[in-house]
Amino acid sequence: MLISTRSRYGLKLMYDLALKFGEQPVFLKDIASAHDISEKYLSKLVIPLRGVGLISSFRGAHGGYALAREPRAITIREIVQVLEGEISPAAGTRARKKGEPLDTHPTERVWALLDTTVYDTLESVTLESLVQAGRAGVLNYQI
Repeated sequence: MLISTRSRYGLKLMYDLALKFGEQPVFLKDIASAHDISEKYLSKLVIPLRGVGLISSFRGAHGGYALAREPRAITIREIVQVLEGEISPAAGTRARKKGEPLDTHPTERVWALLDTTVYDTLESVTLESLVQAGRAGVLNYQI
């Protein structure tokens, strides 16, 4: 499984918005500049994140972007899933059609375990936990 720059940069965007949660909206150009990312690229990431209600946009001189929910209520899984699509390192382990038989071969359990572990790990980390860990200088997430 390869996490694309969409998710890596999208998570940086969301992290910066979490740092400023409850303050003035943040301009994309400031986030782009801080991370040496194209503002145009970030503007493309904002569209799906805003579409699912993770961020809000504000117009005007004091406009910009802000989280639409509290950082503790946004998981990394939500962000990655919006930007990447369904998260599954092994195709077919999560999305099964109704009535489709499960592949019961012992090797399939490895992929199902990997799928569950990735999903659960991304679901267990919130933007708030990232902000707290960043402020404490301790970014140590284990799988």
